[in-house]
Amino acid sequence: MTISLGLTGNMAMGKTTAAAMFAEMECPIWDADATVHSLYNIGGGAVAPIADLWPHVVSDGRVDRQNLKDHLNEHRDDLAVLETVLREKLAQSRRQFLDQNSDAKMIVFDIPLLFEKELDQEMDATACVFVDHDTQHARILERGTMTADQVKFYLSKQMPIAQKLARSDFRIDTSTFDRAQKDVHHIYDTLTQHMTGTAP
Repeated sequence: MTISLGLTGNMAMGKTTAAAMFAEMECPIWDADATVHSLYNIGGGAVAPIADLWPHVVSDGRVDRQNLKDHLNEHRDDLAVLETVLREKLAQSRRQFLDQNSDAKMIVFDIPLLFEKELDQEMDATACVFVDHDTQHARILERGTMTADQVKFYLSKQMPIAQKLARSDFRIDTSTFDRAQKDVHHIYDTLTQHMTGTAP
């Protein structure tokens, strides 16, 4: 049996760091954001349907992510349309990834909107990364890739972190590297030992 762990958290809370730690423990990682990038790239399954909807955001056979972001900032109701385009393609990718890694003890599905899209129902367990509000905003500002208005908009699409933590089976404190690593190891040991019937 392969365990499916849904990994989530809000913007700049350390999900990438936690996923890398699981990868070091030989857990295959399915990354929702990376999968969307591939769907937007040349030959990607989302290029044609997006070109039909908004031709101006597609150039040279790929979706221009900045143009798409600008379009969505001006036409925010279109975000729901985009999500409809992507939903089944992402579901198919997850199924294929699970089949391709069926010999792994645990697969980690890195999904920012895990609870918002009710994808936790596909998982055997869930884990949420977290830091305090001030640390989160400091990390966002350090990136320098979004305006304050854009940050506010995208955060409004995410469930408050307190709710995600309440719904998760495990928590990962990413305020320091050591704390995150300790939590990741605890999750891996607990789930894999439970799978084999060994007491943690």
